Amino acid sequence: MTEKDIVTQIESYFKQQKQFGDVIYFDKLKNTVLKTALEATDIKSIKNVVIDAETDLFEPVKSWKHAESISELKILIEDCLNCPLGHTRTNFVFGSGNPNADIMIIGEAPGADEDMQGLPFVGRAGQLLTKILEAINLKREEVFICNILKCRPPQNRPPLPTEVEQCEPYLKKQIELIKPAFILALGLTAIDTLLKSKHKMGEMRGKVLNYHGIKMLVTYHPSALLRNPDWKKQTWDDVKLLRRMYDEYLKNK
Repeated sequence: MTEKDIVTQIESYFKQQKQFGDVIYFDKLKNTVLKTALEATDIKSIKNVVIDAETDLFEPVKSWKHAESISELKILIEDCLNCPLGHTRTNFVFGSGNPNADIMIIGEAPGADEDMQGLPFVGRAGQLLTKILEAINLKREEVFICNILKCRPPQNRPPLPTEVEQCEPYLKKQIELIKPAFILALGLTAIDTLLKSKHKMGEMRGKVLNYHGIKMLVTYHPSALLRNPDWKKQTWDDVKLLRRMYDEYLKNK
């Protein structure tokens, strides 16, 4: 069997993805050459397929949609290539913090530092966010921090609608698993994505919004504060409101 023949057979198997959705099904592989070729393509990196070495079968495993924990979800989606950003990223930035957090903080997308380290909000804006949290007696480890997008857009441009469409289901699954009592949305991209409409920051700040039963506040993105320090006072008012609401929640929990 030539290399071209092997590639053709592999492609025919992968085309089944279109028919069966999130799971690729394989019949028992009797062709040793094909099995070797498939393994050589690092098919194990596709998290919805598992190679059973003992039975020589490719068996389907659960989709990311059925993940039962944050750690499991990360494993199932971190190799995502559903949009072009997956091919240009250095690291998939899943999010970090307490998997059982009462507070989720949601930003727009990873920047250069986040892309390099694979962690959210670690650059200058992230350092400012850490200080903001510390000012209301919260540590990063107590909350869960993530973004609408999990991969960095080139030159930190705003997310495209098609990118949001591909990535937002992952965010929704994160929210479903964490079950936060509060969401703090950072910036208009975050709030517009979550509420599915366009807003003005001045009209949204200071309001307690409802996101599928979760209390949500919105404030300026830390990167905007670096460009416009005058907005820090308003952000301070917003996070103090969050702290007051959180204290009341803890008192009645």
